[in-house]
Amino acid sequence: MKPTDFAIQLSRYLGTYLPGQSGCSTNTVFSYRDAFSLLLIYCKDELRLPPHKLTLEQIDRHLVEGFLQWLETGRNCSVATRNNRLAAIHAFYTYLQYEEPRFLERCQEILSIPYKKAQKKTMSYLTLDEMQALLTQPDVRTAAGRRDLTMLSLLYDTGARVQELADLTLGDVRLSSPTVIRLKGKGNKVRLVPVMTPTEKLLRGYLEEHDPNYAVHHGYPLFCNRDGKKLTRAGIAYILKKYVVQAQSLGSIPLQTVVSPHVLRHSKAMHLLQSGVNLIYIRDLLGHADVSTTEVYARADERFKREALMLAYPSPSPETEETAWQKDADLIDWLKNLGK
Repeated sequence: MKPTDFAIQLSRYLGTYLPGQSGCSTNTVFSYRDAFSLLLIYCKDELRLPPHKLTLEQIDRHLVEGFLQWLETGRNCSVATRNNRLAAIHAFYTYLQYEEPRFLERCQEILSIPYKKAQKKTMSYLTLDEMQALLTQPDVRTAAGRRDLTMLSLLYDTGARVQELADLTLGDVRLSSPTVIRLKGKGNKVRLVPVMTPTEKLLRGYLEEHDPNYAVHHGYPLFCNRDGKKLTRAGIAYILKKYVVQAQSLGSIPLQTVVSPHVLRHSKAMHLLQSGVNLIYIRDLLGHADVSTTEVYARADERFKREALMLAYPSPSPETEETAWQKDADLIDWLKNLGK
């Protein structure tokens, strides 16, 4: 069976262009692959268009908009997920403009599909006391508990993304003073992050217990499961959730607080900001491409904003005494009860 033009271009895009010319990470390629897998499912199930017969001519703005609507209504996906799938389609059609100029108008029509505005969620983070309570939950009398404490401490201390932590190998750890962790972030960008002394001691003890010859096993995963394979993002999230539930049962963390690995990253950034660390340094620690991304932490910290306003300059508003009616408790009580 002869492949269609859509199959040829999509295969080249995912198999050659993204990992080779564009230098995208494996996770990015997988994310784009999943978006087009869903598009093919939509075409097959909803439009009766078999994947092996689908052509570039058949995919237009109307089809893509129907796919996006199907994601929200048929699969109950969030607006953020819908926008992520659209981003993958936009990226493919940006590439396609140069590979198939005859479809230039079609590409531009699809590229003009707007992203949907989503309600911004309040950023969640743990206070310093809550973070300390969380890190007291692992049972350090067991090997698994010592591993978990080291892992969660490193996740918080470096402000790493969960995938960055999962991808760490023994060769990414430099224990010579100062101790530094090498993290590979989005776009395969590498950054060196120092760790604090308590985390360094945990890491040193863990390495000596886990693999006394860690210096020569550079490619071995830093954190493994019971089968000796590296922990996945889901595995790390599962371990974290277990200790969050323990802390919540003790009243150390509010029951309604949802704590994911990314919340620990937010927590590190907020604690640094509240300690007076410059946003530029926080940006470098987190691996943000632009400081405007890091500024979200300053906007989220009400205490930080209030203190900044108070220190800016004295208020020109005159201080006044309470008026007579404000001092009259009986009158205030009467007004409060008026209409009850």
